[in-house]
Amino acid sequence: MLLRIGLIALLALTAPARAQQASDTVAPEAAGAGSLATSAEARASFDAKAAGRPVEARNWMISAANPLAVDAGAKILRAGGSAADAMVAVQAVLGLVEPQSSGLGGGAFLVWYDGASGDMTTLDGRETAPLAATPQLFQDADGEPLQFFDAVVGGRSVGTPGIPALLHAAHTRWGRAEWAGLFDDAIALARDGFTVSPRMEAMVAGDAERLARHEVTAAYLLPNGAPVNAGDRLTNPAYADTLRQLADHGTAPFYTGDIAADIVNTVRGETDNPGVLAKVDLAIYAVKERAPVCARYRVWQVCGMGPPSSGALAVGQILGLLEGTDMAALGPRSPEAWRLIGDASRLAFADRGRYVADSDFVPVPTAGLVDPGYLAARAELLGGDDALPEVSPGTPEFDHSLNRADDAAIEMPSTSHISIVDQYGNALSMTSSIENAFGSRLMVGGFLLNNQLTDFSFRSHRDGIPIANRVEPGKRPRSSMAPTIVLKDGKPVLVVGSPGGSQIIGYVAKTIIAHLDWGMDVQAAVALPHLVNRFGPYELEIATDALDLAVPLREMGYETNARPLTSGLHAISIGQTLLGGADPRREGIAIGD
Repeated sequence: MLLRIGLIALLALTAPARAQQASDTVAPEAAGAGSLATSAEARASFDAKAAGRPVEARNWMISAANPLAVDAGAKILRAGGSAADAMVAVQAVLGLVEPQSSGLGGGAFLVWYDGASGDMTTLDGRETAPLAATPQLFQDADGEPLQFFDAVVGGRSVGTPGIPALLHAAHTRWGRAEWAGLFDDAIALARDGFTVSPRMEAMVAGDAERLARHEVTAAYLLPNGAPVNAGDRLTNPAYADTLRQLADHGTAPFYTGDIAADIVNTVRGETDNPGVLAKVDLAIYAVKERAPVCARYRVWQVCGMGPPSSGALAVGQILGLLEGTDMAALGPRSPEAWRLIGDASRLAFADRGRYVADSDFVPVPTAGLVDPGYLAARAELLGGDDALPEVSPGTPEFDHSLNRADDAAIEMPSTSHISIVDQYGNALSMTSSIENAFGSRLMVGGFLLNNQLTDFSFRSHRDGIPIANRVEPGKRPRSSMAPTIVLKDGKPVLVVGSPGGSQIIGYVAKTIIAHLDWGMDVQAAVALPHLVNRFGPYELEIATDALDLAVPLREMGYETNARPLTSGLHAISIGQTLLGGADPRREGIAIGD
């Protein structure tokens, strides 16, 4: 059956994925991941995930990427804290125990449903380009784009981090617990030590050469010249000190104090590939509250983060293009279902590449891209029996001239996701990232700095036509992060999101279809093998029953590639009870009460 994925199959992902340097695609070894669970609740949750069962609760639920982080958030919720409080605790621990994925040196998008008012909003904590950045930031002396890792490693790729400001903004709006106490678990783990996970070991080993280029990073992750090993006890006193400053003084030390100075000196002082980040860039950074982007899908509203993220738009377009199809009747084993999903995704990515960028800098036809009439017209392209031979952007309704060049900027599969529902009816979906695994490889204050600026297009124009996602001072790079809350009759029924670079869009759309159309519980939906199509070739998850669809998809005209597709989906369904699911491809769990 297509649902069969199993831990044996997941183990098979590890060996080939180790060779994929700097791509956060290593699946955890089952026993090792289970050993990370320290509380009885965490161990029971891991057992449920291993057995393919969701975790059930009545009052609150949290699902995130590491048992130590989930335990920290659960303590806050159990003591009466809000989802925003718990998120701060979780993110602080994640930055320690999976530093390759997210942390204080990165950024995030947060979607919030308010249980008291029924209102939804989003917080944009995305990194910004330095004021000294130019559209030629990632070009050589001849105006040609740099090779990806020549741009990534070092200071050039570092944008102004947004995570600390986002944590503080969310707590200020929706927190109930004392700010300082939210960092207690992370500080204790950093000071006293935590157990290195199999995933962290594999990621460090796979990127050792790049990590070794920077003295501070190498000293921490490659002690005595060798990668840290799973089971090692690792301390990070510098991170404990950073968190203590945040706990005691808020975000001021990070954006205008000693931490800010250290960040700037590290970025600009990198001899091989210096950046242009300055103190003023940190001092003026601000989180932006934005209206959510919501798309209709049958009886549901699927809501998420709008520009500069393409996540909610692309997920909404995929679902909207499938609105007229009885996906439930086709089912998850149907090649026709995956033809429709695959070509709907390709159409969404075509629009994404032309139109989506930071809407503070470039007009984006946000409403037009998810307009039901526009999507119904585009859906007529799906009426055949075979793969579309080619796709091109559509022409959504908009009141600006849109002479834009197409662009497919690289987004590497790293990142982390947190889903939380609290006892007050609040729901939170947050995806956070430092972009590529280990980001820029520069470490300051016990945390890694992002390389998010490489999410911009390396070109500013194509054939004389401007690219929407080009580098500009103060601009936020386009993202595929898709933190999502699904509503029915104005009430949340599903909280979901995933890491995975531009594959995030496919992971989230598949999970929503699996849950809403195919009736799978959240654990089955997140575990369902992946089939992802972004630009034409169909990516099929290795060592799963997704490979059974390779032949029929090729007969429809697709090129197929078997590869690791290591999402990190974390989902909560909301009904008579709360059901939590955590992706078996990674180390995370769900805990509820």
